[in-house]
Amino acid sequence: MNNALKWIVSILLLVSFAVGAYFWATAQIASNFNYRSLIKENPPQPGAALGTPSTERMVIVLIDALRYDTSLNSDVMPTLSQLRSQGASALMHSQPPSFSEPGYSTILTGAWPDINDGPAFNLDYEDIPTFTQDNLFSSAHRLGWKTAVSGYYWFEKLIPQTDVDFSFYTPGEDDAADIEVMKAAIPWLQNNEAQLVLIHLDQVDYAGHHEGGPQSANWDAAATRADTMLAEVVSTLDFTKDTLVVFSDHGQIDAGGHGGQDSACLLEPFVIVGAGVNPGKYSDIQMVDIAPTLSALLGINLPASTQGEVQTSMLSLPQDVISTLPVATEDQQLGLLTAYSTALDQETKALKLLKSNTVIDTQSVIQELRSQKLFGDRVIRAIPTGILLAVAVALLIRQRKNQAFTWLLGGILFVALFNLRYLLIDHKVYSLSSIISQTDLIVYIATSTAVALVLVWLVVNFYNKTFGKSPNENGLKTLWLGFTVILVAGLPVLASFFINGPVVTWTLPDYLTSFLALIGLIQILIISALTPILAGLTAGINAINRKFKK
Repeated sequence: MNNALKWIVSILLLVSFAVGAYFWATAQIASNFNYRSLIKENPPQPGAALGTPSTERMVIVLIDALRYDTSLNSDVMPTLSQLRSQGASALMHSQPPSFSEPGYSTILTGAWPDINDGPAFNLDYEDIPTFTQDNLFSSAHRLGWKTAVSGYYWFEKLIPQTDVDFSFYTPGEDDAADIEVMKAAIPWLQNNEAQLVLIHLDQVDYAGHHEGGPQSANWDAAATRADTMLAEVVSTLDFTKDTLVVFSDHGQIDAGGHGGQDSACLLEPFVIVGAGVNPGKYSDIQMVDIAPTLSALLGINLPASTQGEVQTSMLSLPQDVISTLPVATEDQQLGLLTAYSTALDQETKALKLLKSNTVIDTQSVIQELRSQKLFGDRVIRAIPTGILLAVAVALLIRQRKNQAFTWLLGGILFVALFNLRYLLIDHKVYSLSSIISQTDLIVYIATSTAVALVLVWLVVNFYNKTFGKSPNENGLKTLWLGFTVILVAGLPVLASFFINGPVVTWTLPDYLTSFLALIGLIQILIISALTPILAGLTAGINAINRKFKK
């Protein structure tokens, strides 16, 4: 193949890489937004009510984004600290993605984002689907409880509004919006108009996103204002017959932001006080435990899709509920397993694996079914992944006489330079939590990639003493350098392809590898676009140098 044809083929390949990376990245993002649960069309059916309520009224205060460490600061949140000493409390764990809409869905259905069929990512208001799975409000309303919601307007779309008797929704997120939320909710409490009330306060999350993050004074100030509003709620309640529950839907990283697998985003406070509660500090719980635990207190049915357990040690339940709960739990778990295994066409295998209908055993079977299907998918994806890597290595070995090892070192240097800025200089995290906006992410990665690639190009060319030699040959070597950098930068993409698949389909991905793949795809796009320019510069510089030498 002559040099001209090599140039044409190489540039066409780079163009195809750029186009492919663009469409793959956009498809990956879109598939997260479009994800729906396997059991969307076949949800398990609700069971019977558990029995006598332990409380006459339950008030839920959801303080959006409140971190566990902030909740423990009695100087910042004295009311919450007092409630913790009066009632039952625990550290709560959630799962990624740590966005609000999947958090709300997990809280109210008792199922993780993979199953609850709520949004996996935060959708625009008009795109938010209504729950297809059983939830606290639907369960309570079926039993005749009056229900009320005051908070951010996403709840208007998530919760079936036929199951909400009183409501106030706002598109606002700051202190002014929370004041309006409280103005709507307090009269319901004072007049005892509803027996299940959800009050959502959003200003802590707002401070995290827009006012400096959890390390700023604005964050603590927002938490203190929310705590003052919590005190106003407490003033309307009688804890001998009312129950108050306080928790958050996720935390935030120190820089502000959430959505990823960061530990700060997946630890939340859980405090419950009042009628039916055994005070004390308890072992850690899971976010999916909220819905079944509150259902037991209310005496309503366990949400049909819940993956959590009733925290019976925290509760003082009537005897009829205590008697009913074990069988109700087994029936509910079997219904969920049947729906999930049927969706996977693995119902027979599920029943063989099931040792008992306890929550632990049933959820273990669900995880085993998921793992087995993932394993089968990965075996299939291992073939193209292995072939692609083998071809790339073979081509590099074939080019070893052309100093291919320096291209490989250049690829490693590129990764080091990019992450030097990303991790050590800008202190970003490798998760969705670091994304301020899609535009910000693209611009940041594009500029970092371009700078790192140019530096690598200079280092490799000076090391190989390329400038001043054959323009065509050394221009081609720059193209090969670009291909090698793409290979190294694309390793996370290949890893994510193997682990998660090209896009999100029947289950949610591992969000660390998925995020690294997204970075890699944007890098590939930029490298593919910039490499022909650098190759042209290499050839031009060589031609000029040769001309002057003559």
